[in-house]
Amino acid sequence: MPPASLEELEERLSRPTPAVIDLMRAMPGDIIVLGAAGKMGPSLTRMAKRASDEAGTKRRIIAVSRFSTAGSADEFQKHGIETIAVDLLAANAVAYLPHAPNVIYMAGMKFGSAGNEPMTWAMNAWLPGLVCERYHRSRIAAFSTGNVYGLVSVERGGSHEEDVLNPVGEYAMSCLGRERIFQHFSQMRGTPVSLIRLNYACDLRYGVLVDVAQKVWNGQPVDVRMGWFNTIWQGDANALSLLSLGKAQSPAWIVNLTGTATLSVREVAKRFGEIFGKPVQIEGKEAPDALLSNPYRSFVELGIPFIRDEELMEWVASWVSRGGESLGKPTHFESRDGRF
Repeated sequence: MPPASLEELEERLSRPTPAVIDLMRAMPGDIIVLGAAGKMGPSLTRMAKRASDEAGTKRRIIAVSRFSTAGSADEFQKHGIETIAVDLLAANAVAYLPHAPNVIYMAGMKFGSAGNEPMTWAMNAWLPGLVCERYHRSRIAAFSTGNVYGLVSVERGGSHEEDVLNPVGEYAMSCLGRERIFQHFSQMRGTPVSLIRLNYACDLRYGVLVDVAQKVWNGQPVDVRMGWFNTIWQGDANALSLLSLGKAQSPAWIVNLTGTATLSVREVAKRFGEIFGKPVQIEGKEAPDALLSNPYRSFVELGIPFIRDEELMEWVASWVSRGGESLGKPTHFESRDGRF
């Protein structure tokens, strides 16, 4: 059954899998999450806390963010998660953060990067160096993106971790810069690192499926020029990302994180039209390439996502049709020039 309320959605997103509980039982030390107040951070951090509690492992779970939205820190604290409100780019901010043997790096900038390229590079490529200096003795799981690959033929089945990278636009280039910084410090200092190339998480309030469903529900045309995409239920993305801490190594370990299928935007729109009983307006024509990732390594090393694409589409349709809360942050997945 799909989540019926915001409270149930948050519970589902943060519900730890048995594998995550086992990891938290076996892995010693506190966990600090940098950039924890973004779209994915709150539920991932809460999952780490819930898994630690269920494993009977006492540790500090520390969420670090600017917490610029009123009350956002309260949501962490009510679940027993410590919070530190700080601008990570402020002078010496990272240097004064508490030590933690386990670091989850989620800080970064995507939306609003077009026209604000200097800040984008500072967040995505300079800040990682500060973090690597501060936490060179820690284990780090750092979020990246499938955008670093660039566009690939749909027939190829998605980019592999060993592929030559060809980022399009300054956002994707700055994300490659982030990866290179983590890789450099991992090699130079021996810091265990895992790099998570996520592509795209969906939590019912945002995601590519939500973007398409909202357009169909509202009678708006669906742009199919970026004709295919990957997606993964955010609860699964949270679990697999936490498990990547256990795979961190030097040199850095890289993994694509996404769902089990390559989805057609056109066919997804038609499916939502069927569920909603609404006509579908299609705009444009599919290009032969798209931003796609091959998730085989993550399936073998971390596990297969529990929630499959058809079920996730049904959940999204139910949420949108009932007027469920939206974060109002479209993914801009249709962008082919790398501008966000």
